[in-house]
Amino acid sequence: MKGLYEHELIIPDQGFLFKVFPFEGRDGNYVRAKHWHRSVEIFAVYEGALTLFLNDAPHFLGAGQMMLVNSNEIHSVSAPEPNRTLVLQIPLSVFEGYYTEGQFIDFVHSLGDDGEVMRLLEEIACFARSREAGYDWKARSAFAELVFCLITRYRSMASDAERLKRCRRMDRLSKITDFMREQYAQELTLERVADEFGYSPTYLSRMFRKYAGINFKAYLQEIRLELAFREYAGSGRKASDIAMDYGFASSRAFAREFKRKYGMTPSEFRRRQETAVK
Repeated sequence: MKGLYEHELIIPDQGFLFKVFPFEGRDGNYVRAKHWHRSVEIFAVYEGALTLFLNDAPHFLGAGQMMLVNSNEIHSVSAPEPNRTLVLQIPLSVFEGYYTEGQFIDFVHSLGDDGEVMRLLEEIACFARSREAGYDWKARSAFAELVFCLITRYRSMASDAERLKRCRRMDRLSKITDFMREQYAQELTLERVADEFGYSPTYLSRMFRKYAGINFKAYLQEIRLELAFREYAGSGRKASDIAMDYGFASSRAFAREFKRKYGMTPSEFRRRQETAVK
């Protein structure tokens, strides 16, 4: 594999088996560089258009069209114009009971008639955002229907030897990053994780740099920052308390990493939250 591709960290929305959100390039003039992740992903365009590149092959998506991105498939996005697009990310483990050859599942990218999936995806996004009692169950119900649709209509039963080989290569690192997300609160060192998977620390370090384009320590920091941000955004807890809970050396270190990723300090973020609800 030539070049370095970013491994995207995906954490399901709290209380759900999926992550759903409006496409971050909805305002146009947007490019997302090549990246990969272990989750299955759906891009559904409701207004406007964008171009999705799968392993360098371009796929133009106009209004009313969607595309499936398989687990560990290298992809990028170009959205020069405004659009209304929803993105759904589904952890590979959701499909565990339906793996085909080699503990693997593959979906065809589009059948041309994707109206049912697009309808269900819009329902999932609407219900998941609703504050009304019981609507979380509506979101889960629509998600269950969508998963059923993917398995019965979009799953490929054919084995592509080259695709399997490429997936297994990427899957090795994906399993390690999944383990790190689950054990983030523990004392995770390169040596401990390498031993968990039967690798030498040197080999594991090289694997991170080659396939994820980031070193082990930096990736672990990204996991902790993402989870800390979620709790900070959804609670009234102090940044200093959250920093300690998620393994940051100090509240200053947490604030520095927070600003690097989100463009503002934790206190600035909270002020904007308070202003928005007034």
